[in-house]
Amino acid sequence: MMRGNMNNMMRQVQKMQKQMAEAQEKLKEEIVEGTAGGGVVTVKASGQKEIVDVTIQPEAVDPDDVEMLQDLIVAAVNDALTHADELATKRLGKFTQGLNLPGF
Repeated sequence: MMRGNMNNMMRQVQKMQKQMAEAQEKLKEEIVEGTAGGGVVTVKASGQKEIVDVTIQPEAVDPDDVEMLQDLIVAAVNDALTHADELATKRLGKFTQGLNLPGF
């Protein structure tokens, strides 16, 4: 009796692992966006935290204040990565609820 329950549980775990792997693959295709400076710097990242695009509006480029542009880029990247984390939590959280895994 116990062996049957264990086999059933293992099948359920394998099914969950497969579904989680598929969800992680889909995160590669989902794109989130971070902005800074009222949208003068925009950074796009995949749901797996890979930066895929950076757009800088001409008005953000001031040769006399390069440091400001650098700060805007950092802020936009961090914003995009925060959105990527939120997306991953939303997509993968159902697999990790109640497991107390770090990062989810």
